[in-house]
Amino acid sequence: MLDFSINVLQQGLIFSIMVLGVYITYKILDFPDLSVDGSFVTGAAICAALLPKGINPIIVCLVAFAAGTLAGLATGILHVKLKITNLLSGILVMIGLYSINLRIMGKSNIPLFNETTLFSNGIHPLVVIAIIAVSSKLLLDFLLSTKLGFLIVATGDNPDMVTSLGIDTGKMKILALMLSNGLVALSGAVMAQYQRFSDVGMGTGIVVMGLASIIFGEAIFKRLPFIIPTTMALLGSIMYRLSIGAALRMGLSPTDLKLVTCIIIVAALSAGNLGQVKGLKSIFSKGGLFGAKTKRSVQNIQ
Repeated sequence: MLDFSINVLQQGLIFSIMVLGVYITYKILDFPDLSVDGSFVTGAAICAALLPKGINPIIVCLVAFAAGTLAGLATGILHVKLKITNLLSGILVMIGLYSINLRIMGKSNIPLFNETTLFSNGIHPLVVIAIIAVSSKLLLDFLLSTKLGFLIVATGDNPDMVTSLGIDTGKMKILALMLSNGLVALSGAVMAQYQRFSDVGMGTGIVVMGLASIIFGEAIFKRLPFIIPTTMALLGSIMYRLSIGAALRMGLSPTDLKLVTCIIIVAALSAGNLGQVKGLKSIFSKGGLFGAKTKRSVQNIQ
């Protein structure tokens, strides 16, 4: 049971880096970026290409992050400069990355069992993964607290206001997409080193996993006022992996995991929507907003 818990925690933290990237596009920009399915594999492909050459694993992770930003740049240019819809831009980049990743790797599957990785220094993998995941979260929190971060958030919330300030919203979108895909590629690089192989199909369904983790985290932790959204995303990733692991331990077939993911998303969304409906019912039943507005209007007239 202890090994199961540690394994779930390790995988949840690795995927939480990817979830932070998806959070930027899904929650901040409201941009359905499907290119993350490809950029996740790009990070793993970079590991497969560079680790056998003896390059330091930390440098490999940084290169993977940079390669991911280029994937985000491509998506941003297609959408912002070429005026292609956001959904189609992500799909096109995802398709293109499949061939690029195969070109980087040379073949569809590369084992890394004999290579020096982040986990070859004798430190427990959980410690290494936790440092990378928490550092990524703290750096993202710091960025979002800066002027540039506020502009990125405002671009998703109120692009007209950002434009009125003389800021190019297109550049903000491209920058956010680059950061998002960079984090996703970093997650792929860490995962490839953790499982010691890189496969061209390992990114399938990553965007769904990221969305499920974000929704799951919000549904469980949004009522806690001291937890910020990026923390919800990180914890949601762990909870998602825990639910998947529990489903496997219950005897479900690995082929049923997609169905489990679907059920998790439906349950989380339904819980959130039911909570909103109850909140609206309480407003209408108690006078709520309309009662307060009526009272103020009467007072002003008197």
